[in-house]
Amino acid sequence: MTTNNQQLSNQLCHRFYVISNAITRRYRASLEKIDLTYPQYVAMMALWEEDNISVGELHKKTLIDNGCLTVMLKKMCDKNLITLISSDTDKRIKKVKLTDKGLKLKVIAQKEREKIQQEQKQILSETEYQQLIYLLDKLKSDLI
Repeated sequence: MTTNNQQLSNQLCHRFYVISNAITRRYRASLEKIDLTYPQYVAMMALWEEDNISVGELHKKTLIDNGCLTVMLKKMCDKNLITLISSDTDKRIKKVKLTDKGLKLKVIAQKEREKIQQEQKQILSETEYQQLIYLLDKLKSDLI
């Protein structure tokens, strides 16, 4: 059986677009409770893993565009979630440090994330989940 590669239903990029929007919408409901956008949440997760890192290191961890990251970090400072501190060794380098408020938000965010993970477990088995992670990482490594 031959398929028409031009059909929308055969386009991998469209599937990614649809699922990305669906996942972001699902997270939005949980993130509204903690007053974060999805990109802010991604940055916070990276900082909860490793605090007091440079803006460049945060960019490498999150792959958020540098221009967007700068604006987003300013908004996060305004919300008192982080502080931006000049490096002792090089004043051009800014370090991103969580505030007490940013640290406390981790507990609430973790509860929301656990709810979403439970929903995902009803959709994908552990094996399917691991396979999906593997395939997505494979695509990412070839594209980025």
